[in-house]
Amino acid sequence: MNQALTQQRIRVRIGKQGMFRFVGHLDLARIFEHVLRRGEISLEYTQGFNPRPRIQFAAALPVGVTSTCEYVDAWLINRLVDGFPERWIERLNATSTSGLVVYDITEVPVKSDALPTLVTSAEYIITPADDAVDFDALCQRAQALIDAPTIERVRRGKPYDLRPLILALTPGTDAHLIAHMVAGDRGNGRPDELVDALGLDITQAHIHRRCLYLGDEPSPST
Repeated sequence: MNQALTQQRIRVRIGKQGMFRFVGHLDLARIFEHVLRRGEISLEYTQGFNPRPRIQFAAALPVGVTSTCEYVDAWLINRLVDGFPERWIERLNATSTSGLVVYDITEVPVKSDALPTLVTSAEYIITPADDAVDFDALCQRAQALIDAPTIERVRRGKPYDLRPLILALTPGTDAHLIAHMVAGDRGNGRPDELVDALGLDITQAHIHRRCLYLGDEPSPST
């Protein structure tokens, strides 16, 4: 890595919509790299036998979950100057694939902390996708989870307690649940596992990540 090459570090907020929600994280990283290239973003590459573009995602999103708040950092060898950021947002969206949306681009200090280390929590909207789901009963199950001292789960063959990863779980105003979950270095609360703990099949709920909290950003009171 040659730090002297770096002229700018940008943070891009992207979203996954529609059928694109079924694209896995590794494929998302590959596709977004192509979007940046087609948008004529001058990416910096690592040194060595297998150079890779210096791109860093904040946190992986479970397959099947939509989002409007995925963050990606990219290191550039040429600054984005002309019409920054509006012109570049338009350019990336014009070269993007269906369901992958670029919402915002900001400049961040080149030597600031690694993006994944800034993640503290995430907020999800869980909406029943099946008319047969009784929302009042779902809210009662949500309260029971919050009141439970532990929620024993198994991930990749290993038991763990989901309860400490749920910071809040409350009904919204439009027949949905709002889940605020730990993310980042302190743990990773998976919304799909929360849906299962609520007694729903993953096909019975639509999950949307509407906020990913970084660093000292204010988060909902818990």
